[in-house]
Amino acid sequence: MPDTLFLVDDEQHIIDLAAMYLEQEGFQITSANDGAVALQRILNEEPALVVLDLMLPGMDGREVCKRVRAQSDVPIIMLTARTDDVDKIVGLELGADDYLTKPFNPRELVARVKAILRRSASRPSATPTTDAPLVIDNLSIFPERRVVEISGRPVALRMKEFDLLMTLAQNRGIVFSREKLLDVVWGFDFAGETRTVDVHVAHLRHKLEGMRPQIETVWGVGYKLD
Repeated sequence: MPDTLFLVDDEQHIIDLAAMYLEQEGFQITSANDGAVALQRILNEEPALVVLDLMLPGMDGREVCKRVRAQSDVPIIMLTARTDDVDKIVGLELGADDYLTKPFNPRELVARVKAILRRSASRPSATPTTDAPLVIDNLSIFPERRVVEISGRPVALRMKEFDLLMTLAQNRGIVFSREKLLDVVWGFDFAGETRTVDVHVAHLRHKLEGMRPQIETVWGVGYKLD
């Protein structure tokens, strides 16, 4: 059965264009033009992924994203008509997995949707009988169950946060550029948009307070776990 994607935009021609390209790739499309309506339908229908416009009448995309994320881990791609980094970072901080600036190339949207769903599908669905942890000082990562503990205390991480931490932990001491992390963790060439990594690293540092080792910034290059 094809994955169902939920498109939210108050401009119907944008929904129609995106839907045409996504349906050609085998996806099933549902949509809404209003934030409040979209919120209820997303929570009720549980789509595989949401494409959410930032500027919506009534309840805007920020609020929809915030409320969806409080109850669901469904992947969200945020659309913004502005190139201002502030809009993009606010969207990511609210829990969006990715963003695109309008006007966007529909083929790029398709590529990002596929990359995010590929990453989501790679998550194990069953709890194995054995799950040997990766242990570094007081950090324990259980890869199969996607569980992280600091000194025995479980820490809830979102999908991309876990993947980012796991990548750094498996390559301890190796410096990763932002572009390389985007390629490895997000599975897509973000064409120079590297603030995504910075935002997720900031989230990890906050959630993993007290962790030894630490995620270190290598100025002018990227990040490493050391």
